[in-house]
Amino acid sequence: MEGWWLGLASLFAGFVDSIVGGGGLVLVPVLFATFPGAPAATLLGTNKSASVWGTAAAGAQFARRVRLRWPALAAGIGAAFAGALAGAWTVSLVSPAALRKLLPFILLGLLLYTLARKDLGREHAPRLAGRAEIGATAAIGALIGFYDGFFGPGTGSFFIFLFVRWLGYDFLNASASAKLLNTTTNAGALLLFALKGHVWWHYGLLMAVANVAGSILGARVALRHGAGFVRKVFIGVVGALILRTGYDAFLRG
Repeated sequence: MEGWWLGLASLFAGFVDSIVGGGGLVLVPVLFATFPGAPAATLLGTNKSASVWGTAAAGAQFARRVRLRWPALAAGIGAAFAGALAGAWTVSLVSPAALRKLLPFILLGLLLYTLARKDLGREHAPRLAGRAEIGATAAIGALIGFYDGFFGPGTGSFFIFLFVRWLGYDFLNASASAKLLNTTTNAGALLLFALKGHVWWHYGLLMAVANVAGSILGARVALRHGAGFVRKVFIGVVGALILRTGYDAFLRG
């Protein structure tokens, strides 16, 4: 019975995550509710063992239909992987408690800015080119990659916002680019969890299949409906992230 429940949750998580990120908002709470006595690291590692495949599948869907800026993304992918490893190493030495309480306010600022700028991310007009774009993309990869390894909630949404605000992408192109970098950070985190034995592969395989199916469906919906649709979903997911991270930081015992 729990396998069906996890599969359905992973399917929906993949659908949401493929559009704007935030799939962990769906799947991680389900894992914790299903296995309340399990170590947190094992549940997080099992989540990554599914989400990395879904994110990769969504990235492949976007790559076939969206003209990606590969030289810049290659630098971002490498920086994101290094950042994720550095973040995962740092969290073993320093507690993320302060960031946990700060995160809802960061997300609230991001949401208010997006709502105030109604034209934000509606048109694809990259501001940078050549080395400037490569450097900016690498900086985004390193910064958010480190955050994903260190803490994690909202990683995909942060990637998308920075691609839109800093680089001038529309929400569709930002989401497509974010998938490639987020796949890399998920892979880095999964590598460390696996090396430490914190992955339930039997559940991970089932969830991975469902997550890939949901991700392919979500990517196709995003490609069909375009940047305006992705922007609306982005606002909804960030709003849900604010509520979830605020509850975890201030109300959860």
